[in-house]
Amino acid sequence: MTYAAEINRSNPTCFVFLVDQSTSMLDPMPETGGTKHKADVVADALNRLLRELTVKCAKEDGVRDYFYVSVIGYGATVRPALAGALADKDLLPLSRIAEAPSRLEERQQKIPDGAGGLVEHSVKFPIWVEPLGNGGTPMCKALAYAKTLVSGFLDVHPDCFPPVVLNLTDGEATDGDPRPDAAGLRELASSDGSTLFFNLHVSSQSGEPTVFPGDQDHLLDQYAIQLFEMSSPLPSHMRSYAAQQGMRVSESSRGFVFNADMTSVVQFLDIGTRATDLR
Repeated sequence: MTYAAEINRSNPTCFVFLVDQSTSMLDPMPETGGTKHKADVVADALNRLLRELTVKCAKEDGVRDYFYVSVIGYGATVRPALAGALADKDLLPLSRIAEAPSRLEERQQKIPDGAGGLVEHSVKFPIWVEPLGNGGTPMCKALAYAKTLVSGFLDVHPDCFPPVVLNLTDGEATDGDPRPDAAGLRELASSDGSTLFFNLHVSSQSGEPTVFPGDQDHLLDQYAIQLFEMSSPLPSHMRSYAAQQGMRVSESSRGFVFNADMTSVVQFLDIGTRATDLR
């Protein structure tokens, strides 16, 4: 189980993002002073990641389909969460996502002015995922949905770099114990390894994030322990990349972040989607 399969257009992998869209996701993130909700932060991070993936896979002949992507929201309902023309679509090739953001948002970006300084420049930022908060936290149903998507993908691509499922949530499941569903998801495997399931908990409470822990020793919250138990160990190439970014990781580190702040959300998505070299 090496997690070393080459990713190319004939042997792509897939990313499934499970996004908590419960009512509590409309609570503010503490470091924003109440200006942004947890749902805003998660949606913005996902949109940034999708844009970065399309840029990474863009070649002279267009965006290459190294990845298939699904974003599933769970709250009042469990359903695909991409907006616009891609609404209600499950698992899509990256080129299809690249060509159909739901809208373009004008944002200010600082760029070098050629004289050693920075100047603000207006850019068009693509939006695929909108912030939403309504209902409970049916995590078990979301995991069952992800299992169906991953199983179908593996039927077609049995030798792929293992699928990665990333769950972004702020609370406990309201439809039962999610651990059996998480275990069933992790049992799905390609010839290169088992499906990777990573968890990120965003909180409306201030405090130091717990990032990629290797054990439960400092997890005093029972819910944190549950998410830790559900999470897959980080493969070696992801650990190496995390270490390069200045994070403390070990061979036992798991793909789990608790009490995440805005920076941790972005880092979690970056490292969790850090696949092997593309061809």
